[in-house]
Amino acid sequence: MHEQITLYTAKICPFAHRVELALEEAKAGFTSYEIDLKNKPEWYAPQVNPASKVPAIAYGGPQVAPDQPSPDSVKLAESLVLVEFVADLFPDAHILPADPVKRARARFFIDAVTTRFLPAYMGPVARGTPFEPFWDALEFIQALLPAEAEGTYAVGNEFTAADIAIAPFLARMEVWMRHDIGAYPAGEGHKAAEYFFHGPRFARFVRYFEAIKARESFKVTFHPEVIQNTYSARFKPMREQLAMQAAATKA
Repeated sequence: MHEQITLYTAKICPFAHRVELALEEAKAGFTSYEIDLKNKPEWYAPQVNPASKVPAIAYGGPQVAPDQPSPDSVKLAESLVLVEFVADLFPDAHILPADPVKRARARFFIDAVTTRFLPAYMGPVARGTPFEPFWDALEFIQALLPAEAEGTYAVGNEFTAADIAIAPFLARMEVWMRHDIGAYPAGEGHKAAEYFFHGPRFARFVRYFEAIKARESFKVTFHPEVIQNTYSARFKPMREQLAMQAAATKA
């Protein structure tokens, strides 16, 4: 029997989503507590995570109300650290493959997500930069996927930390593309969605993403309506500013 686990999370946060996926895949019993990222509780930083970010876990100690964390529990943070922590707690979930080669491949895939995909991901949606560097990063990740005859997921037929590392960002990417939300000019999101989901360049990636979305762990941890509403509110001022700049240029 494992110690109690309390996860401090936020539906909007892709990094927290990683840990929720890992816990669901492990079928771990845990308590989830939603942190309002715009109005964080005063007790959160001093008692749970000094960086004042999610995700974080309180592990062990007595079972207490999440907003009254016990000093006897161990406090842990950072999404990929927590995913590996869950993998170590629940080895039968195979979040980290038992095979050393597959484990190394999973970690290489995660490194590529961190160093190649995530920096490019923020460009179009958050800064309105051209899509091509983002497409190049996606193509780099796609090239790491095995042939479908060799496995459905990043390192084979087991859903692992490699898939967990990228899944929350692909999910949010689909929302902001299909709903045309972002710092880019109006209409560019719909064009990007058509290019990614229906063009030939990313056919393997789309099938990979569909397999992820079919998992029960994904279905119960992703909240697209929250993402859509939050992103719409966040990027509306940027879109309006772009429209004003375009109008001023034409005048």
